[in-house]
Amino acid sequence: MSKDKIIISAALTGAATNRSHCKYIPYTPEEIGEEALRAVNAGASIVHIHAREDDGTPSWRTEVFEDIQKEVRQRCPNVVINYSTGAIGLSVEDRIKHLPATKPEMAAFNMGSMNYAIFSKKHKQFFWNGVFENSFDTMMTVVKNMNENGICPEMECFDTSHVRNAEPLRDMGLIPQNACYSLVMGVLGGIPATPENLIHQIKQVPEGAFWQSIVISRKQWRLNALAAMMGGNIRVGLEDNFYLPNNEMATSNGALVEKAVELAEMMGRQVSTIDETRALLKINRIS
Repeated sequence: MSKDKIIISAALTGAATNRSHCKYIPYTPEEIGEEALRAVNAGASIVHIHAREDDGTPSWRTEVFEDIQKEVRQRCPNVVINYSTGAIGLSVEDRIKHLPATKPEMAAFNMGSMNYAIFSKKHKQFFWNGVFENSFDTMMTVVKNMNENGICPEMECFDTSHVRNAEPLRDMGLIPQNACYSLVMGVLGGIPATPENLIHQIKQVPEGAFWQSIVISRKQWRLNALAAMMGGNIRVGLEDNFYLPNNEMATSNGALVEKAVELAEMMGRQVSTIDETRALLKINRIS
């Protein structure tokens, strides 16, 4: 893909946070649809979505994903939809059962097992922790489901080993050429969010492959600037970070995307339109 074009993704809601952390996090399908519209209007061409019940708790009910898809498509007919498949404590079957029903253009494909935690240095305790299981058997089940339903895998790599885990699956012909390497940084249990680590991760990605940076916390801005400078793509959104570069809390996903567009243009990149993103990723079908 042209290094002059940069694809901006928006992660609209996530699953680990709630309105006690940021009152602007969307919960309902309608709210998620409105946030998708704000993000698209600001310059995002991909929206990454976790489903939630109306009270904000994570949801894996297929009908909730279907309602979200309806609300997003009503407002953003052409946007690339990317659904989550990541969860702790659920069977792999439950994690992917919404994919055949909704057939999004993309879906998150988690590339390895890890500890996944939130720890408070102030309180000296874990607020949440668990083991995120993604064995090779699990990964093969997930990616085969995606291939059967024409879904582009967005390979979420939380550490260097996760990037390498793609190699045997590629040798088996399970990972398509347009699959995306997402270099996720800043999750406790994964690789820390530093410029040195991002550069190291970029070097692990196969030559010519599509990749993007996903950085948790306010460190997102400086590392996304580095990713943009090095020819990669970037993700922002309330799932990853609540704060604008000036440390004010964002009031919407659109506000975060606006700043991502400004950052990309400062790095000399042109923001990809939805049609350009579809062409670059060879994604033509609209779910």
